[in-house]
Amino acid sequence: MLQVTDDRLQHERYLLYIYTPFCGTCALARTMLDKIETVHQQDIFYEMNASLNPEFMQEFKIESVPCLLIKEKGEVQDKVYAFKSIPNIYTYLMAYKPELFVRSPGSTLKR
Repeated sequence: MLQVTDDRLQHERYLLYIYTPFCGTCALARTMLDKIETVHQQDIFYEMNASLNPEFMQEFKIESVPCLLIKEKGEVQDKVYAFKSIPNIYTYLMAYKPELFVRSPGSTLKR
């Protein structure tokens, strides 16, 4: 997971995981996101410590942590507070990051 930068926050599209360091539920959510990145062998999510960014939290009306903020076309599309399970997170990835599910030419499925 990549630490978000001010420059990245200006981009039109990103998936931002917002957490606080001593939040047990945040640690569980992070484990799910880390597993997804491991499967896809790439950084998919950016991360932000909510404690260090109170202005961002107010501006985007983040109600609690953990939160997966989904921004696309310059607008917040969704805020996921209930991570529930890895398959649940995949429903958002299929909607907002479909390129993760396109096989590249010449790739084969491993059995």
